[in-house]
Amino acid sequence: MAVSPSNPKSYHHARSISLPSRPHPLIPEFVEVLCRLRASEATTSSSSLSHKLSVLRDLQGCVDNLLLLPFTQQTLTQCRHEQWVDELLDGSLRLLDICGMAKDALWQTREGAHELQSSIRRRQGSENRISSEVEIYLTSRKKVKKAIQKALRNLKGMEKDCRFSALDKDAETLSLISMLREVKTATLTVFEALLSLIAGTTAGSKRSGWSLVSKLVQHKRMASEEAEANINEFEKVDAALYTIPGNKNKSVNAVHVDNVHNEVSKLESSIQDLEEGIEFLSRRLIKTRVSLLNILSH
Repeated sequence: MAVSPSNPKSYHHARSISLPSRPHPLIPEFVEVLCRLRASEATTSSSSLSHKLSVLRDLQGCVDNLLLLPFTQQTLTQCRHEQWVDELLDGSLRLLDICGMAKDALWQTREGAHELQSSIRRRQGSENRISSEVEIYLTSRKKVKKAIQKALRNLKGMEKDCRFSALDKDAETLSLISMLREVKTATLTVFEALLSLIAGTTAGSKRSGWSLVSKLVQHKRMASEEAEANINEFEKVDAALYTIPGNKNKSVNAVHVDNVHNEVSKLESSIQDLEEGIEFLSRRLIKTRVSLLNILSH
């Protein structure tokens, strides 16, 4: 029985999952969660990514249950020296590395945002005093974006490893391998979207600071909710900060400072939700890797 994805364009390597004629009850649940992840909104907002992280956590929960099945454990044990098992084990470690990198990027951005907000609250009528804090924040963001670009390049290499190749296996084993690879592909896709969100870009795109400002101004003129939704919270803060003069001798518009304060407040709230989601997911990924190591050690 083949189950096709509800949105085949959602993932780069979308495939049908070939299941045995009498699948285990866990398999339909797995397919349902996977299809729910694929059908989730393809927007660039933090709320949509928080939702994806939640669904991805459920998908990893299905994997944990899958690894408890005697058939799964027996198959992994018998095939422990085969390439697909090595790729599975290596992939679990690399996913944890990417997850850790995303957590660090969120933490650095949150800390920078917190310092920026503190500076705004302490300005005591002197708008020019926050220029240096703005510069510090933007410098930190450049470092975060540089690290993210490197991580995204590594993700591209991992995606190539997910390409399905024909194996001389029975239907149930092929089904197991396909499912585990689907999870890896789905996880990579969500991580790519998350890292791109943190970097303040759409996956694969690059924008300069002033192009962000132009885009933000254009969208505000349009006064369209749909247009506004196309700019994520990280982008909005970056764009707002580029309206603050870097030269301390130049006057800073109080309206611009208030706008920065409002956008940073929204960003801090969004980061908190993302951090909670990725922390729960990280625990799932650790549990999955530990289960794999335990199975393969026997």
